[in-house]
Amino acid sequence: MTQLLPQNLLRENPARLPEVAEIDVVRHFTRLSQLNYCVDTNFYPLGSCTMKYNPKVNEDATRLDGFTKVHPYQPVEQCQGVLELLYHLEQMLKDISGMCAFTLQPAAGAHGELTGMLIIRAFMDNKGEKRNTIVIPDSAHGTNPASAALCGYAVESIKSNAGGLVDTEKLKASFTRDTAAIMITNPNTLGLFEKDILEICKIAHDAGGLVYCDGANMNALLGIARPGDMGVDILHLNLHKTFSTPHGGGGPGAGPIGVTDELKRFLPAPRIEIEQGKYTLQYNYPDSIGRVRAFYGHVGMMIRAYTYLLSLGKEGVQRAGEFAVLNANYLRHKLKGHYDIPYGTTCMHEFVISAKKQKKMGVSALDIAKKLLDYGYHAPTIYFPLIVEEALMIEPTETESRETLDAFVAAMLQIAADVEQRPESFRGLPQATPIGRPDEVKAAREPKLKWEFK
Repeated sequence: MTQLLPQNLLRENPARLPEVAEIDVVRHFTRLSQLNYCVDTNFYPLGSCTMKYNPKVNEDATRLDGFTKVHPYQPVEQCQGVLELLYHLEQMLKDISGMCAFTLQPAAGAHGELTGMLIIRAFMDNKGEKRNTIVIPDSAHGTNPASAALCGYAVESIKSNAGGLVDTEKLKASFTRDTAAIMITNPNTLGLFEKDILEICKIAHDAGGLVYCDGANMNALLGIARPGDMGVDILHLNLHKTFSTPHGGGGPGAGPIGVTDELKRFLPAPRIEIEQGKYTLQYNYPDSIGRVRAFYGHVGMMIRAYTYLLSLGKEGVQRAGEFAVLNANYLRHKLKGHYDIPYGTTCMHEFVISAKKQKKMGVSALDIAKKLLDYGYHAPTIYFPLIVEEALMIEPTETESRETLDAFVAAMLQIAADVEQRPESFRGLPQATPIGRPDEVKAAREPKLKWEFK
């Protein structure tokens, strides 16, 4: 056996393994497993990520033999149950979003953005128009510019107005006949609903362009408002956010794309259709941008999302959206006065606070985030969006109880008090975690990508 292994991987001396009982080994690895932070262990207020609880019935459904034992290379005649589920999930997403047609292929939100940009390019090419620019508000999600650039578009950023919303006058000036689309996040990353969305869509359409909506924040609109009714042409949804499939280490994701009737012929193929009472995969779409994912995407995530929607029903879906907004506003109200909240008097599903007041006393948003780890909470998103100084973006989701929210508020208020009374105590945090504070600049600039055996 030693002849089959490289010499540098062989030990010179026997491994010094401890002689321990089985129970000690079990307890050791059980303790290690408990170091993984997840939504099952505690509150996860990671803004813009919608880290809601994943009901275990979703897991039970996806483990049914009829799903686990099917193979994507089987003939469609043998996969009717899976195809039926996927078809009806598309219908549900159409009903929730107001879009005309969906593809489930994209493997994540950013992949959905890329798919949307490819559809925009195909649409413009089909019209014989060469447009080179995508307009993106500075309150949009950070992956939007990268997705546009990957498709060869130049990106023009427009600054928000004093209220944190899209400045429609600046948009009119920016949206020209060279502009293919606007990529807008609604609600935006400040947790604010774009109240001028109808005018925004009109500005784009009057100039012959399209409106792409990043639907990562759809959790706030469930059963309340539909992007398709607002004039949106392309929308991606995150099954791993809004529809409670695992992410944050538990993935994979899924980012279905919905489009208007005018754009559905450009959707990736194959598409699921019904012929003579049977579900089929149809490839005959000459204007399709082609396949963007192997087989039909992350089907396991779709089974979970379908189960989630069946469990809630239409009324439950709307209540989820309402409680997501209620919980966010509850936290916002409790924290105002202790932290600066630069935009809006109310919010949707999330809100952004600024630690600039604490920064003046020597404690940054990063320090506050590290302190929260010692309280047992996952840190909120920090330093995003970029338009807020010392930003902390907080999203509680609808699945958290009032008791959990009150405990989080108590921790945040204690942190605010500690900043004023003992700012020096924030040095060297966190202290209760297995790893303290790594050198993040060094880790980013000198990543160790290769393991060295010794």
